[in-house]
Amino acid sequence: MEKDVSAFLGRLAHELRPRSDQWAGLLMERTRGELPDLWQHEDLAQRALSETADHITAFLDALEQGRDVIEAQAPPAALELARGFAEGGVPLSTLLRTYRLAHVGLLQLLQEEATRLTDDQRLATAATLGLIETGFAYVDHSSEQVVAAYQEVRDRRVQRRLVITNEASRRIGTTLDTVRTAEELAEVGAPDFADLATVDLLDSVLQDGDQHPPAAAPVLRRVAQRSVLDGCPDSPVATGERHAYPPESAPAAVLATGRPLLLQVSAQDTPPWLAPPGPPRGLHSVLLLPLYARGTTLGLVQFVRHRTPTPFDDDDLQLAREIAARAAVYVDNARRYTHERTTALTLQRSLLPQRPVEQSAVKAAARYLPSGSRAGVGGDWYDVIPLSGGRVALVVGDVVGRGLHAAATMGRLRTAVRAFADIDLMPDELLTHLDDVVIRLQREEGLEDGEISATCLYAVYDPATRLCSLASAGHVPPTVATPAAVAETAGPPSIDAETAGAAPTGVQAAALPALSIGPPLGLGGLPFETAQWDLPEGSLLALYTDGLVQSRTRDMDASLALLSDTLRQASESSMSPDEVCDRLLAAMLSGRPSDDVALLVARTRALDPGHVATLDLPSDPAAVSGARRFAADTLGSWSLDELSFATELIVSELVTNAIRYGKPPVHLRLVLDSALTCEVFDANSTAPHMRRARTSDEGGRGLLLVAQLAERWGTRHGREGKTIWAELALP
Repeated sequence: MEKDVSAFLGRLAHELRPRSDQWAGLLMERTRGELPDLWQHEDLAQRALSETADHITAFLDALEQGRDVIEAQAPPAALELARGFAEGGVPLSTLLRTYRLAHVGLLQLLQEEATRLTDDQRLATAATLGLIETGFAYVDHSSEQVVAAYQEVRDRRVQRRLVITNEASRRIGTTLDTVRTAEELAEVGAPDFADLATVDLLDSVLQDGDQHPPAAAPVLRRVAQRSVLDGCPDSPVATGERHAYPPESAPAAVLATGRPLLLQVSAQDTPPWLAPPGPPRGLHSVLLLPLYARGTTLGLVQFVRHRTPTPFDDDDLQLAREIAARAAVYVDNARRYTHERTTALTLQRSLLPQRPVEQSAVKAAARYLPSGSRAGVGGDWYDVIPLSGGRVALVVGDVVGRGLHAAATMGRLRTAVRAFADIDLMPDELLTHLDDVVIRLQREEGLEDGEISATCLYAVYDPATRLCSLASAGHVPPTVATPAAVAETAGPPSIDAETAGAAPTGVQAAALPALSIGPPLGLGGLPFETAQWDLPEGSLLALYTDGLVQSRTRDMDASLALLSDTLRQASESSMSPDEVCDRLLAAMLSGRPSDDVALLVARTRALDPGHVATLDLPSDPAAVSGARRFAADTLGSWSLDELSFATELIVSELVTNAIRYGKPPVHLRLVLDSALTCEVFDANSTAPHMRRARTSDEGGRGLLLVAQLAERWGTRHGREGKTIWAELALP
């Protein structure tokens, strides 16, 4: 019976072989209703028809020749079709279901033919059972080979997606620059994932960093795009161009809803917003994804395929969503950083001096350079503050930290320095008061000691005596360059006795003063010291923050030596302070600094000795009349007789107060500069103050009279006593 069945199946297969193509078409028609998704891929449907015919032929050959179907190899077309299913993203379950449906349909056709070829019911039944057994064995064996081919391609696709994901993690977000981050996204997208990748950002995001309310047609800017074709001819929008998508278009819907979209298009139905100029490019598949981060829509990214034959599938959409979501966070980080940096830099620059301060003690110039790193704008500052008697204060400071808080703290400290300078404090006393300000800020903000910290260098230069006094709170010392001819003949500098151990041993060209550097501001409890020395006229004084001398390629000693040499050469060439600033920055910085840089360069001037008149007075009320005569004679020699009346009254009141309430010695000094300054010194540190005199009082009106006659007046304290001064405007 077994031989009869085998012979019958062989005869059945031989008669049916010419009809394999016809049966393949019939089986495909039967599966069309069961697998409608397959017919969405026209190329796969055509290949499935050919593959089915090959399977029928292979099965009939095995029946006709009596071979074991387990030894049969799946047709090459079947393996190619499996790979096509994998490339097209068709699920493996769909592929296996085609096998089951085709197998059942083929068995039904064979059973019908077997019944037609014989009237022997037993033979027909045995043949049917043999067909079922052989058919299942063939399907099982060929399915294993087909699944292996399918999985091989899927594994490659998964590996490729992992590579793209890793590349996105590695290459996107390397900087805090919005445009560069968008460019990195486009570079990851093409050519490895798509043939064209474009990134559009909302114009409002690029302008000010703040998202505006959604409009009917929001304006975008094409900030980056990458294509497999040179020059991106497959893109309808040029890089940098502003544009808007039609309200009813797919990109507008993605921007409005925040939902990604996968589009399959053809040459006939390519939408206008996607069609590039020139000849058709064969666009067939598009992914549209919003750049959405922290509740804000930032823009839109597109991935387009036209040369790659395989269209995007759901797996590609998921991969693109992951990349776009990651990139959106980086774009938002860059946007926020740029916005904060711009705000901090604007605040920083608004708090720095906007134009040179009018004073005659020095000729100064300054530069401020924000750092080029992603750390943000710091709290560096400089200032030039005119003081009484033609003196000037030069200030450089650095608040520890970055961003808006550092810039705001810098503004508060700069205001405090100006307030303390206005009451003519000595440099060490000013820094002590400034230290208290920082400690108070820490307590007000509920911070630990030292969380707000700053460094500051405060210097006072007197053009009448050419004496420079300075103190440092944790700040790098200045660099000094004296004129070469003066430096060769200059003797030891004038050093205050109390700071002899901390003061420089000599002033040489481009020499750093041996300044005793105190602790940074904000620590409290530690003293500051003032050093004093003479500066010849024409000396260059460079005050700077540490960003100028910090370098990745030089150690600190080499940087300081280079700074000294550059300043010395500038001093010898008699360059202006502006030119000196440019020379120093060019020599010290090779590119954008890694830290903020504040630089203040001042060339010292000296008052004409004929514009300074000094008189020592005895502690005797009779000396007042002599002081008045001295003032009148001095003003006569300066051709300022019209100021004589007011000056004599001011001198009379100030000298009287010094003799009556002060301690000897008493000195009177008249200084002619941009204003006429009257100064009276005595050894008593107690400062006078104005009070309202009653009708019966015999005194108490002197300082009120001085305040009415003078433009400004005040008191400054020194180590040996105090000086009361008053300024009169020149005619």
